[in-house]
Amino acid sequence: MAGTSNAACASCRFFDEHKLNAAAASGGQGLCRFNPPVSQPAPEAKGLWPVVAAQDWCGHFTAEMTAAE
Repeated sequence: MAGTSNAACASCRFFDEHKLNAAAASGGQGLCRFNPPVSQPAPEAKGLWPVVAAQDWCGHFTAEMTAAE
């Protein structure tokens, strides 16, 4: 895919680093804020944002979605 050299989640404006979980932050994981939270099977459970690795990437990537430097 052309232009995917920078298509890592860490370079996306919708990538939100785990700030509350030091182990996750040091492991390069974060939350994908592109789509709404994913609902859970139990009715009383809260929706969760998908957890992604900093080096992951998805088909939504475009140059316009890169994070502000």
